[in-house]
Amino acid sequence: MFSGSLPSQEDCLLSAYDYELPQELIAQNPAVPRDSARLLVVDSTHYSHQRFFELPQLLQPGDLLVMNNTKVIPARLYGRKSSGASIEVLLLEERQHNQWLALVKPGKRLPLGAKIVFEGNASYSLNATVLATDAATGGRLLQFDVPGGMSLIQILDKYGQVPLPPYITDSQAAGDQYQTVYAQQPGAVAAPTAGLHFTPELLIQLQNKGIKTAFVTLHVGVGTFRPVEVEDITTHTMHGEWVEVSADTVTQIHQTQAQGGRVIAVGTTVVRSLEGAATSGQLQPFCGKTDLFIYPGYRWRVVEGLITNFHLPKSSLLMLVSALIGRQRLLALYQEAIAHRYRFYSFGDAMLLLPVDLSTIERKDRK
Repeated sequence: MFSGSLPSQEDCLLSAYDYELPQELIAQNPAVPRDSARLLVVDSTHYSHQRFFELPQLLQPGDLLVMNNTKVIPARLYGRKSSGASIEVLLLEERQHNQWLALVKPGKRLPLGAKIVFEGNASYSLNATVLATDAATGGRLLQFDVPGGMSLIQILDKYGQVPLPPYITDSQAAGDQYQTVYAQQPGAVAAPTAGLHFTPELLIQLQNKGIKTAFVTLHVGVGTFRPVEVEDITTHTMHGEWVEVSADTVTQIHQTQAQGGRVIAVGTTVVRSLEGAATSGQLQPFCGKTDLFIYPGYRWRVVEGLITNFHLPKSSLLMLVSALIGRQRLLALYQEAIAHRYRFYSFGDAMLLLPVDLSTIERKDRK
């Protein structure tokens, strides 16, 4: 496993993770077909420009791709107060049965006990009551009155919309284009975007090449929306996100490692899932929340390579990827991607970071 070298003082500064991105490079729509997206392939010393459909030729038989099978729910709801005023609700996570933490606009006008009525394409209305405020997120805890003893998730498609990130402002994408083709477990409010590039045909090609797949579940939540706001990033606290790493997946990973294969995470959510399940020093089955924050200096326990999209400046995701290949090198690669007009963020292009010797890169960066 990687033993991350000690971070430099600059590695611990929020301002060291900034870069300028031309507005027109923020992808508003996904590539069609999905696997036609561009792919910046990076190893210890070189990089090359490829396409995502070439992935089977870029990996080795015996490698294991670990994917996040979470499914994005229609988490954006529109309702009204008893006064008739409009309210927008973005569900974040379920705390208890039909009790959800949510971001609410305008939140200041919703005191405790306030009622919200939602209208949808159902023969009945949906109601929610404000139970509490949440200092950590600035959100509200809402208790939903769901008819017939059902769960809110069961009827969300009648009331809600799949929420796209705020930087996607002019998209013609269909709802299923913001889901991976292997999405199974409902609960996320944002897609694990590195997985959006896979097609059923590409998965078959990978299987035929001897490249295996395994799955974890991480329901992407409020951590996706929370920026890092402290200049000393070592004092940043991540919001916990719900994770399940099954015994079957742990067994597949151990078998891959024993046979000399490489563990490649598909997306930063998979990184957090696997490394969060190995905080004791050894990977083991896990079901619960992880608030693991990965930045340069992190000691890697499971993940050896990564498929990931291009992330926002000063984001915790940029820090996570920096921990894998080095901050200076990552920012240089981002400049290369900008120069070659790669498309950024959720609907954008991707990087394949093959297993590297981090200490070699750190020495090279300091020359």
